[in-house]
Amino acid sequence: MALIALAADKGAPGVTTAAVALGAVWPRPVLVAECDQAGGDLVYRLPGESGMLNPARGMLSLAATARRGLRPDQVEEHCQRLVGGLDVLVGLTNSEQAQGLSWLWGPLGRAFSSLGSVDVIADCGRLSTGTGLLELLREADMVVLLTRPTLEQVVHLRERATALGTELRGGPPIGILVVADPRDYRGSVAEVDRIVAGARLPATVLGGFALDPKGAEMLRGQWGGRLDRSLLIRSAREVAGGLVGRLTAAPGPHARAARPADAVRGR
Repeated sequence: MALIALAADKGAPGVTTAAVALGAVWPRPVLVAECDQAGGDLVYRLPGESGMLNPARGMLSLAATARRGLRPDQVEEHCQRLVGGLDVLVGLTNSEQAQGLSWLWGPLGRAFSSLGSVDVIADCGRLSTGTGLLELLREADMVVLLTRPTLEQVVHLRERATALGTELRGGPPIGILVVADPRDYRGSVAEVDRIVAGARLPATVLGGFALDPKGAEMLRGQWGGRLDRSLLIRSAREVAGGLVGRLTAAPGPHARAARPADAVRGR
């Protein structure tokens, strides 16, 4: 099906929170994969169905398998399931591990994009010029950059989108999501859209995520209440519907027709 790569330039716009929130409401079967070269933190954030997630089962164990060649059907063997039913591929635990696995991202991207029955949302963390993740990004059906609507982050976004447009020329489209304060949510998204259009960046503003710390804590099981009514999840539903609609309307080589929407899993 489809591979959607989420990333940011710098700062802390909440790529991991966005990836998990999207996975929780995604209207098709989905896998959330931690591909952050700086190391992932799902094992510290979210509980698995059988207790704590195992950091040794995920990207590390998959990399050991991939040295002998990686088939798409092998990915599932290294995944774990969160409480609520979301499947995740736990990432590396630190950047030192990533230094020895620069060869992995291309085969991993091809494996993700060739999974026939599940979409993959890849949390790629922060990008830098010439990142080794380029080989994975080239296999994506869409690359989505997250930003806050501050001057500093929008300037970095403009530089990153321009660089990616060159590095991925002829590759997947680039989208932008704005992580915005709910008090000026629409205005913030519109302002970033105006800047992106004015700069003629090779990217499209797709909408935004509500900046919702309480919703993020609920997603992590650290706050009681109705997660499905949180601003975070309500905005995630809107984003997920828009992304799947784009993938279905203009399918890439791996996209397939959407399925009916599911409720937030087990929340």
